[in-house]
Amino acid sequence: MSRIGKKPISIPKGVGVSLKAGAVEVKGPKGTMHRQLPAGINVEVKDGVLQVTRRDDSKEQRALHGLIRSLLNNMVIGTSAGFTRELDIVGIGYKADVVGKNLVLNLGYSHTIEYPIPPGIAIRAEKGKKKLNNYVATIFVEGIDKEQVGQIASEIRGFRKPDSYKGKGIRYAEEEVRLKESKKTS
Repeated sequence: MSRIGKKPISIPKGVGVSLKAGAVEVKGPKGTMHRQLPAGINVEVKDGVLQVTRRDDSKEQRALHGLIRSLLNNMVIGTSAGFTRELDIVGIGYKADVVGKNLVLNLGYSHTIEYPIPPGIAIRAEKGKKKLNNYVATIFVEGIDKEQVGQIASEIRGFRKPDSYKGKGIRYAEEEVRLKESKKTS
C-alpha cells in the first residue's frame, strides 16, 4: 500500500468534510473547496479522521491513491489555516505596491507591470529590512488553494528572475541565489 496514501488525515475543529457522489467538499473558517474523486478511490470519515482507500493494486490506482490523499490534506489545511508564499524583491529602484485589485511592479523595465489579483487570493507588499544587499520589499501571496498560491507566486517571480551575477530580481524568500564571478580582463 502507498505510504502516503494510507496516512490518515486529521480534521481540525471548525472544519467540516462532506462526501457527495464521487466528490469531497471541505468547509472551514477560510472558505470552501471541492474535489472530484477519480474512479476507484474512496474516502471515509470516521471519528474526525479522513481515510483514503483504493479499489485495487494497479499502477494507476497506486499513483492516484497518494495523490488524492495529498490533495485532500492540502484542502483541509487550506480551509483551516491557509497558505502563504513570500517573494523578496532585490534591486535598486525596484518597487512593489498593491493599488486597488492590481499588484504594480517597477522592475527596471521601461514600463510598470500591473498584475491583476485573481479572486480568492490576497496579495500584499511590505517594505521591510532584511539582510540582503539592495533588498526592497517582500510580496506575500495568500490563499486557501496551495496550487493556485504557488502558480501565482511563480508568475510574479517570472517577471524578473534573479540575476546570477548581481542577484537582482524577484526570488522566493527561502531561495538561495548563488552569484557567479564576473568576467575579468587580464
